[in-house]
Amino acid sequence: MNTNCQNIDKKELRETEEIKKDVVTDKLTETIYFGNGCFWCTEAVFQELKGVVGVESGYAGGAVKNPTYRQVCSGETGHAEVIRVIYEPAVITFEELLEVYFFTHDPTTLNRQGNDVGTQYRSVIFYTIPQQKEKAEKYIAELNTKKAFPRPVVTAVQAYSNYYAAEDYHQNYYKLNGHEPYCQVMIKPKLEKLRKDFKDKLVK
Repeated sequence: MNTNCQNIDKKELRETEEIKKDVVTDKLTETIYFGNGCFWCTEAVFQELKGVVGVESGYAGGAVKNPTYRQVCSGETGHAEVIRVIYEPAVITFEELLEVYFFTHDPTTLNRQGNDVGTQYRSVIFYTIPQQKEKAEKYIAELNTKKAFPRPVVTAVQAYSNYYAAEDYHQNYYKLNGHEPYCQVMIKPKLEKLRKDFKDKLVK
């Protein structure tokens, strides 16, 4: 993705309430932010899960206000590429989201996912409520105890901070650009793995 950086403005997320009831459906939702490499890949994965009512690509955890993609790509803003996931805990639990999250990326490589290298590609969970922090830390501890991966999990668990939605052309990237070489080589295999290993969690 580094070669595609562009300097395009975006809107700043202004909503801060992370547990809410949808005024139309009256369904309780919660919000979590996942960073695990290229947000094009992550967005495509979580859009397929039942109980997930919204996914948005963005930047979180940095110090620069309203950063552009080009700035984030430099690795100098402190932001990570993330997705904002709004989900219904009555349909899909946070633990189920964690399972998908950890097994659709490599959580053992520091500041790297495949050929994408830099702090902006770090594995990080930005929680919005204390229960998410507790569950994420417990889940990571269990993964390491069971040696689920060849190396220890390095995923950081941090409080949500400084989230900004990414530029419009990043949103729904795979759905709109699935024919592109990057999507075919990098994203399609992740979706195939998801559909094989987590088919019971997918939207019918």
